[in-house]
Amino acid sequence: MKVDHTEMSYQSEVRTLTVHLPSEVDHHTSKNLREQSEQFLDTFDIQRIVFDFSDTDFMDSSGIGLIMGRYKLMQTWGGSVTIANLPPKLEKIVSLSGLRDLCSVVKEVKEVEGEE
Repeated sequence: MKVDHTEMSYQSEVRTLTVHLPSEVDHHTSKNLREQSEQFLDTFDIQRIVFDFSDTDFMDSSGIGLIMGRYKLMQTWGGSVTIANLPPKLEKIVSLSGLRDLCSVVKEVKEVEGEE
């Protein structure tokens, strides 16, 4: 199932929720992403969240908080979080925030397929 919300979209397949992030992940979009992803998590048996940064040019601390919050939820439920298609300019933010130590980081979303 795929749901589009302006620039962000969600795709749920085989216990994996893929969140296609918008061009800017700031306070406003993080709040929407948090609320909408929680709806998926409450509705479906999700064991992995994949954050797809293909179209993302900017992320502030609220985006880091969003991913950390989803990581904590997934840890509670025995799941995992993956970051995919991370642009070079956001790699340092992800590393400095500690997200690289908590989440799997892959070059492309298709690298996540088949993992269990």
